[in-house]
Amino acid sequence: MTALPDDRPPLIGEDERDTAVRRLQEAYAEGHISHEDLDERLHQALTVKTHGELVSALASLPEENAGATSTIAAAGGRIRRRGVWRVPRSLKVESAFGRVHLDLSRAVIEHSVVDIELQLGTGRAKITVPRDAIVDVEDLHTGWKDVLYKPRRRSRPGGPRIRINGAMGFGRLKIRHARR
Repeated sequence: MTALPDDRPPLIGEDERDTAVRRLQEAYAEGHISHEDLDERLHQALTVKTHGELVSALASLPEENAGATSTIAAAGGRIRRRGVWRVPRSLKVESAFGRVHLDLSRAVIEHSVVDIELQLGTGRAKITVPRDAIVDVEDLHTGWKDVLYKPRRRSRPGGPRIRINGAMGFGRLKIRHARR
C-alpha cells in the first residue's frame, strides 16, 4: 500500500542539518566522540531526510545548555515567535496582559524534549507544534478555561516531545499541529 503524501514525515531543513553538524563537531572537539564516530555521524546527518533520523545521529551527545532557561516576557501587548527560530531546551513565557503566539512548525528544535513554562495573566495563547510532535499539558494549571488541544490520531516516532506547564489565569490556550 502506498503512503499518501500527507502521511510522510516532514523533511528537515538546512538550518536543522547545519545545527546537527555543528553539534557533532563540538562533541568531537570536546572529546565526547571518536574521529570514526564523527565521520559516521556526519555522513548520517548530511544524508538523512526526516527529523527522527537526524535525532538518531545526535543520540548520546551531551545536551546543549540543558540547564539554561530562556525567558520571553512582556507586561502587555503581544509575544510572537514564528518562522525559523531556535527553540531552547527550556523556555519560559511571561505575560500579564496580552496575546502569546508561538509557532514551532518551522523552528529549529535541537532537543528531543522541550519544556515550555507559561505564566500568563489574561489573554489568549496559541502554540503551533510540528506535525510529529508529542504534546504533554498535564502540568499546566488553568484558572478559567480549559486547554483546546486535539492530539493527532497517528503519531510518528522520532518527533520532539513538547511539555507545557505553568499557570494561566483568564484566557485560553489553543494548541494545534502544523499542517505541513
